[in-house]
Amino acid sequence: MAPSSLIAIDVAIVPPPAVWQQAIELSAALPEAESLGLRLDAERMPHVTLTQQFVAAESLDAALEQIGSTLAGVAALRLSVTGSGRGHSAVWMAIAPTPALIDLHTRLMDGLIPFERPGGTEAAFVGGDARPGDIAWVAGFRRSSSYAAFTPHITLGHASTPPAVEPLTFDATTIAACHLGRFCTCRRVLRQWESMETRPSRV
Repeated sequence: MAPSSLIAIDVAIVPPPAVWQQAIELSAALPEAESLGLRLDAERMPHVTLTQQFVAAESLDAALEQIGSTLAGVAALRLSVTGSGRGHSAVWMAIAPTPALIDLHTRLMDGLIPFERPGGTEAAFVGGDARPGDIAWVAGFRRSSSYAAFTPHITLGHASTPPAVEPLTFDATTIAACHLGRFCTCRRVLRQWESMETRPSRV
């Protein structure tokens, strides 16, 4: 399988407008000198990652159908932002790992095993634009960031100190499969499911 035939995808919860806007505002307020060029906006969507992997282009439609089957009958998720969080350099809005959220993550990860492919390069990302760390993150997501290691969050950007984030609760009714860009941002919606239904809205 040639690396250029792979696509880096993210299956993610798209937050409702109020949470979306708050994430963009928090991202914009992060210190510019520490941002590394990452800012959330309409083209770099706020999202809660459920899965990430490389998929063969010719298998993409089948993978999207599998996602839709997994989402069949799933009710809207009540999610809570618990405050801020921080990784190595990224900061985020932390999301409580509720049993329903963990279950959905697990079922998506399990269902997409047959479609996952190794060998992704920057060509798998939007515009062929990706850092080595982005490639490594997607390649290692199943091993390092899923199942027991799954930490749901909305990435805001890079900073040495997390911003103040007020706790809030929201209903998540939209899930999208996205083509990833630089910084593992959701850049292009490949297919979207409203109210967790199996009838997708094509973009």
